[in-house]
Amino acid sequence: MKSPMRVKNACVLLVEDHRELAATTLDFLEAEGFAADYAGDGLSALQLAAQNCYDAIILDVMLPGVDGFEVCQRLRREAGRDTPVLMLTARDQLEDKLQGFQVGADDYLVKPFDLPELVARLVALIRRQRGDLAANRLQVADLELDAGTLEVCRGGQPIQLSPTGFRILKILMRESPRLVTREALEQELWGDAPPDSDTLRSHLYKLRQAIDKPFRQPLLHTVPRQGFRLAP
Repeated sequence: MKSPMRVKNACVLLVEDHRELAATTLDFLEAEGFAADYAGDGLSALQLAAQNCYDAIILDVMLPGVDGFEVCQRLRREAGRDTPVLMLTARDQLEDKLQGFQVGADDYLVKPFDLPELVARLVALIRRQRGDLAANRLQVADLELDAGTLEVCRGGQPIQLSPTGFRILKILMRESPRLVTREALEQELWGDAPPDSDTLRSHLYKLRQAIDKPFRQPLLHTVPRQGFRLAP
């Protein structure tokens, strides 16, 4: 796998209580050109994040004392930090991921993970925070959409979509990680004259087959009786 495009002068904070995993991750980050600080618990993380300006924070959820959810929430509400937060956890339930987004996380990576994917997600978060991505380009995790060229790729692999599938994906990526209701999606696609409900269902099925089926981690989630969300 090719290393993702690097970002210059990027400094990140790794918050992870598993010493061996932390050491391996720090070594890989430094080999990829990142400067990195380390915290082994939530209180230390809060102190470092308040004292320093990081380009991104890699935050484990299961921490001694103050867990990652509380750390993220306090960073947003008390410290007023908008630093991109990538949550790193063994929890793979949708409810846990939604809780992470609710407290202010920007991305979510489930253990065990590949270190190149971690770096790719960090690069995407930092570039977005710095405004390096062009306005017509959208990115969620390793999924990219270019509205100018009408190209979609995931993990570097090109994905072919129908015009309607492209429009649905663009809406969901634009709103990510927020939920989009079925009604709002139909209104934006078809105005006041939407087709029958099976039409949208069919397009979403095909979209899910294209962007999720060939890959390990699904991005398109259906929230029963509420709508749809595109998020790791």
